[in-house]
Amino acid sequence: MKMKLVIGNQNYSTWSMRPWLFIAYHGLEVEIEKLSLNNLPIIRKRFAHGKVPVLIDGSLEIWDSMAILEHLSETYPDTAGWPQEANARAVARSVSAEMHSSFQALRSELPMNCRKYFPGYQLGKAALQDVKRIQQVWNSCREQFGVGGPWLFGRFGIADSMYAPVVMRFRSADVKLDSVSQAYCQTMRECTAVKKWLAEASSETEIVDMDELDHPSVALS
Repeated sequence: MKMKLVIGNQNYSTWSMRPWLFIAYHGLEVEIEKLSLNNLPIIRKRFAHGKVPVLIDGSLEIWDSMAILEHLSETYPDTAGWPQEANARAVARSVSAEMHSSFQALRSELPMNCRKYFPGYQLGKAALQDVKRIQQVWNSCREQFGVGGPWLFGRFGIADSMYAPVVMRFRSADVKLDSVSQAYCQTMRECTAVKKWLAEASSETEIVDMDELDHPSVALS
């Protein structure tokens, strides 16, 4: 039986983007079902924890993006979600876990909105510290483990899936980045799977009020 990934609105749902991107990048045969984030009662009725994404594998339900990504990587070992080399693998797990649990100021001040650009939007001090730390992570990974490809650990992996929504956040505002971080963001934006996500996000018309910024915006193509 084919696995199914249940996601939320592609314009807003950062946690949905992570496993979706891993699936799309590797061309995995996983069915995608989209549910509206505005219809939480429906989600709660179908899934006990009331959140998306959820990966359905037979009778098994797997929630939380990191758990989903690891299950996909284990089910499809050719994807090599974690680097093969032990030190790189340990660091990849560390930076992915940091993304999973940190950067609350940036998340709060700059929600992912793939359809909009907010000219002149200024981040606060705490969010800028998050931006600084993210750049440190990207620079360190690229310097130590980036030989062999343009991704954080050379080839595309779970860590890149975890940081993809950050790139989408940066895309929506005037966030100043160093040259290594700019190059990494460009790699992400030029990725065919990311372009597909953005195209599908741009085709959505639904508004999720809690994820909209109260700031003048222009449409992104």
